[in-house]
Amino acid sequence: MKNVGYYNGVIGPIEQMTIPMDDRAVYFGDGVYDATYAANRIIFEADAHIARFFRSAQALRIAPPVTPEALKSELQRCVELIDSAGEVQVYFQCTRGTALRSHPFPEGAANLLITVRELPLTPLSQKGRAILVEDTRYLHCNIKTINLLPNVMANQRAKEAGCCEAILHRGERVTECSHSNVHILKDGVFHTAPTDHLILPGITRAHLLRVCERLGIPSVEAPFTVEELLSADEVLVSSAGMLGLGICEVDGRSVGGRAPDLLAALQRAMVDDFCRETGYRLPVLD
Repeated sequence: MKNVGYYNGVIGPIEQMTIPMDDRAVYFGDGVYDATYAANRIIFEADAHIARFFRSAQALRIAPPVTPEALKSELQRCVELIDSAGEVQVYFQCTRGTALRSHPFPEGAANLLITVRELPLTPLSQKGRAILVEDTRYLHCNIKTINLLPNVMANQRAKEAGCCEAILHRGERVTECSHSNVHILKDGVFHTAPTDHLILPGITRAHLLRVCERLGIPSVEAPFTVEELLSADEVLVSSAGMLGLGICEVDGRSVGGRAPDLLAALQRAMVDDFCRETGYRLPVLD
């Protein structure tokens, strides 16, 4: 198949799949999700993404209809069915179930949705531009729910400004981005926000911290300010599809560019790890 859709065990092309109108996702956004990539039909960081998915579900008191082991098997089953052996996005979502619209939790089983489609990773050889947007989201950003309207609006503002990301901040504190984490390099140290309730604990963020330890790069998990972001030696954003994209401009102001070798070392290590786990050759950074 060119792409793969899955809903409670039923599989078909995404454009032919349907979900019940009474799925709680439709009325309330009552669900959680996660996403990663696969290449050579090998899912990158599968266990870490599945573990976060179950933590998010537990936080909302949703009981997924499968075990972590069974979910991994179903994800792999879907990856095996797509025609492409290249870079594909693997998305999975669990909602509280299907029931008449009523705010209290219904009885019955949760629903599981999976999609697999071709989608290339962001090339790290390029640099991105970003804008600053006040973070108006609620106070449970550590749970990866499907309630993403503020993120959507912020990312649309970035798109209209010709940028790839919106960097969110609450007052002077930088939190994360509309669909990625944000980090800075300053005086040879990697800085990233702490995994409190204001940011999503990114799997790629955690991987970057492990890379820093491996390369002997000091790291700090502590809040940093908008001014510290703008004066950083380098700014980078990370997600499953962006393994450490450098940012060269924020709100029309040039940023970063003062530690290119350190940034390149982090990026190269991330790409090497992806290639090592999947056996897939990504384009070189140069």
